[in-house]
Amino acid sequence: MLHYLKVWLASARYSIIRTMMFRGDFLVWSLVEFFWMSVNLLLISVIYEHTSTIAGWNKYEMMLLVGTSMLIQRFLMGFFWSSIFEMGRNVRSGNFDFFLAQPGNVMFMATTRKLDPDGLINSLVAGAVVVYAAHELKLSPSVLDVVAYFGLVGAGLVIHYSILILSISAVFWLTSAQGVEGGYFTLTEFSRLPRQAFKGVSEFLFVWMLPVVVVSNAPARTLLHGFDPLWTLWLFGLAAAWFALAVFVFNRGLRRYASASS
Repeated sequence: MLHYLKVWLASARYSIIRTMMFRGDFLVWSLVEFFWMSVNLLLISVIYEHTSTIAGWNKYEMMLLVGTSMLIQRFLMGFFWSSIFEMGRNVRSGNFDFFLAQPGNVMFMATTRKLDPDGLINSLVAGAVVVYAAHELKLSPSVLDVVAYFGLVGAGLVIHYSILILSISAVFWLTSAQGVEGGYFTLTEFSRLPRQAFKGVSEFLFVWMLPVVVVSNAPARTLLHGFDPLWTLWLFGLAAAWFALAVFVFNRGLRRYASASS
């Protein structure tokens, strides 16, 4: 683990230095993401001018939920996004050989090589939204509740990461994974909605089959109602299952990879 930590720190240092070489680009993308987050929060304010609750959630409860969803997404964008989608291009071009030659787990090397500071910077904004909403709701979470919240955010991050790995691994069979990015953003739209809003087929698809709703609802529920062992075990179990599936599919796809030298 110490070896992988050193490798990741070296990659993070390189990414930050490279980003600072193009400060204008960093500033623009940070502002674009900030604007996107602001639009989502503004939309909540507009909707709640006309209603007091949505699926039993009031304005600041919804803001807490959306802030949690944005926090998980900003972590995903900051730590993994660029590396995962670059992996698809590398497999098609044969440049994926670079990762096969490295002294470490191929999946780790290929999906953690790049860091996006603009996404991580805006995770502070998402965190501020969560704190503000909790303050307006006059919540007083215990230390256990706060620890469980961040643990569930981490589990949600693992689930999102695993779904992306599963999606992009299709490139090993199809030589193209176009549309994955758009499909992912479509799925994340559901993560900003209360679980109670889903009924019937939609509940089966987006709560049980693809747990994109649960990853944000479970942490938000922990701050709102306190630590729930069943929700916590359920989400951690889902994270472990999805990650195991992602590793299995990635390794099966790796066997089909035809390197640039073959």
